[in-house]
Amino acid sequence: MERWRIAWVRDERLPLVVVTDADDALVYVGFSLETRARFDDLRAHAARQGAALEDDPRPQSEATRQLAEYLQAQRRAFELPLRPLGTEFQRRAWAALCEIPYGQIRSYGQQAASLGQPGAARAVGHANGQNPISVVVPCHRVVGSTGKLTGFGGGIEAKRWLLELERRGVVPQWSPRPGPRNPAKNEVGADQLGLSLGHELG
Repeated sequence: MERWRIAWVRDERLPLVVVTDADDALVYVGFSLETRARFDDLRAHAARQGAALEDDPRPQSEATRQLAEYLQAQRRAFELPLRPLGTEFQRRAWAALCEIPYGQIRSYGQQAASLGQPGAARAVGHANGQNPISVVVPCHRVVGSTGKLTGFGGGIEAKRWLLELERRGVVPQWSPRPGPRNPAKNEVGADQLGLSLGHELG
């Protein structure tokens, strides 16, 4: 059975769980596993690939180092081997995400068009929702056609924070808006962050 190693980036604003395979390829980056549901998602993802999870004994891996640098606005590009595991369509959608430069955003329709399937915005959105390597495969850079920040695994506030980090090039203050977190609600627009579709920000 394949063994995957779990490590953490213990950032106070956006703690991440980082999982690598035996060859040190990145297979999973997710948000803090404070809920059983999120841990179950990771275990299910590993089980589908026939992998067992174990703690990474190293004090720091290359993946955790680079992600920590990114969250501190000290890195714009990742230099890591990636192993995104999914269907052929999902892998194509995730590859398209990696083509979106730091500091830019795209709509789901634009991402679908880049795949040669302009009518597949909904399917692309679903594939993005299944992206196992958050942040490094930057699904946070995709927004709704009107510029609204839509669903994101770490929540809308995490998406807003990541976009603001890239827009400003400095670590923004973590300031969640009052009220319950509801990723389905389009309460925040890219225009409120100074972002526009296709516009270079960095």
